[in-house]
Amino acid sequence: METGTTGTTGPTDGAEARTDGVAARSGSGPAGPVWTGLPPGLLKLRRLLLTLWLVPLAAATGVLLALFAGPAWAAFALLPLAVLAWGWPMLGRNWRSWRYAERADDLLISRGVLWREETIVPYGRMQLVEVTSGPLERKFGLASLQLHTAAAATDATLPGLVPAEAERLRDRLTELGEARSAGL
Repeated sequence: METGTTGTTGPTDGAEARTDGVAARSGSGPAGPVWTGLPPGLLKLRRLLLTLWLVPLAAATGVLLALFAGPAWAAFALLPLAVLAWGWPMLGRNWRSWRYAERADDLLISRGVLWREETIVPYGRMQLVEVTSGPLERKFGLASLQLHTAAAATDATLPGLVPAEAERLRDRLTELGEARSAGL
């Protein structure tokens, strides 16, 4: 199913988006947007953070409960590990759902597994496009692109882009935004 400006989206499993950060053609005809998925480094970063939070939490919970409540209570330390086992594939599904497409007049950002959300940001409405990269993002070779518009509800973020792609998008979107807003 093609994605249009009415907010309808295709299949909710993200099957038509490539997950290796390479553009893929969506829709059956040439009029469909070219969707680009996020690079795999973002998934690795999110899974690392999940592991770094939950494994020490499980260990600390197990030790403290064993010392103060008894060995039987230490079994509750398995709860953070169960969350880890559940969260690992959920992060993969969420990562696969993120994609973006550049069209002639706007940028489409689609995300979500259960609740699909598609944001359409017209180039002429962009006021600020910024690229940010925190310490962990830099370690994994990632950057985030934040789009600011006049309406706060349409601000959009593309997390986990390769820095060169984030800078290319920033420059292109800024150029298109200036060209589109010049006629206002």
